[in-house]
Amino acid sequence: MAGPLVGLRVLDLGTRIAAPFCAGLLGEQGAEVIKIEQPGTGDFMREIGPFVPVDGAPEPGYSLFWAVEGRGRKSVTLDLRRPEGQDLFRRLAATADVVVENFRPGTLERWHVGPADLDQSLVTVRISTFGQDGPNATRPGLDRVGIGYGGLLHLTGYPDRPPVRVGVTISDYLTGVFAAQAATAALYSRDVHRQGKGAVVDAALYGSVLRILEWTLAAYDRLGVVRNREGNRLANSAPLDNYPTADDKYVCIVAGSDANFARLCAAMGRPDLPADPRFGRLADRAARSDEINGIVAEWTAAHTSAEVEAACVEHDVPVATAYSAADIFVDPHLAARGDLVTVDDPVAGPMRQQAPYPRFVGAEPPTPSGAPRLGEHTDEVLATLLGLPAAELDTLRDAGVI
Repeated sequence: MAGPLVGLRVLDLGTRIAAPFCAGLLGEQGAEVIKIEQPGTGDFMREIGPFVPVDGAPEPGYSLFWAVEGRGRKSVTLDLRRPEGQDLFRRLAATADVVVENFRPGTLERWHVGPADLDQSLVTVRISTFGQDGPNATRPGLDRVGIGYGGLLHLTGYPDRPPVRVGVTISDYLTGVFAAQAATAALYSRDVHRQGKGAVVDAALYGSVLRILEWTLAAYDRLGVVRNREGNRLANSAPLDNYPTADDKYVCIVAGSDANFARLCAAMGRPDLPADPRFGRLADRAARSDEINGIVAEWTAAHTSAEVEAACVEHDVPVATAYSAADIFVDPHLAARGDLVTVDDPVAGPMRQQAPYPRFVGAEPPTPSGAPRLGEHTDEVLATLLGLPAAELDTLRDAGVI
């Protein structure tokens, strides 16, 4: 199965993460993705480490970040700051279904390639930090600004310490996911309900974070409660934490409900705890969170992570070890489900990476093509889609347009 979006074409104008990730998700669902990059420099992600030494590559080497997030697409160099490049892009857009970009609002309009300049059947996904309108629209920003402005940074970490960012660029990735979903909805609407009319998707980095804040805003509105950092625990549930083990790992155990607590006690060999009036009900345990979590931590610290996990699994307690990349590579469940694939990178060679997600039941997860070299497909795409002859391509290249 090639994916439900086979036959669709996506033009990826993005840089770094959010917009390219959105385009990449559409590509992993079957769409053809053509990445438009600035001649000579390309996507800045090509310059973000870590790097791997590769024969023929300049120092500091080849970006593994690019190898993952640049995969599954073709690279076409095109200078959109020049009228000739703008004309070529408008012609390319006439062959496409979706355009994805994350320039500062107003940039595409200055280049005469904004939604109003393109075919109205296009779905244009516009990703920015603060959105396409409003007082802050033109302010610059990256992931950290998104998680701060959207309210997530305030909630992440321990109450007695400064806020801590999530370990990955979460607002970029979340926004890419939301934007890809909106693009598919717009395509469905265009093709089924609107007789060919496209749409413009306005996706702000802070907006994706704001959307996942759970009850945070409703509690402030109705109760005047300002939610704050709670570390790895929850104020209304215990035992729940990331517990240390004898082999210097951490296991995540979620046993707040009375049923799960009883199962955890059996796993720990402490059948007396559910009958203890201090811990008999969830509210009691939440009120004595330090005490009950301390008892669980004492048990986990005396065992390896594998032993703790095995005991919890045996008694049907929700548990997982906090995996590192090394753990992921050897886990039999991940291997059985095909969660890692070998991507044939054109520069670094075969490389194990995370597989496309989610998957369709009954179909093998597709293996993306490797991240392209800068401008690798320029001649192919412009000749095939626009019919440009070799002589004209040479002239455009000599002029720096491609």
